[in-house]
Amino acid sequence: MGNIMSVSFAPECTPAKKAYDDCFNKWYTEKFLKGKSMENECSEFWDTYISCINANLEKQGIKPMLDKAREDQPFSHDEIERSK
Repeated sequence: MGNIMSVSFAPECTPAKKAYDDCFNKWYTEKFLKGKSMENECSEFWDTYISCINANLEKQGIKPMLDKAREDQPFSHDEIERSK
């Protein structure tokens, strides 16, 4: 069956998500936690995944609603910090 966290909401994005997750988990455990690297080395994988997600949000008609909600209720850095 597999790990539910490994599946993207858009099935066609699952390979990109898995590639990012694998890269991130390896970097995090082998470098970050050992103090060997502070910079996430997986940004290319993230960019590929988020591009796929955004394309699917657009295709499903969700992205315009998200964009409108962000426009109507933008989060400032201060608001995010206060919500913690």
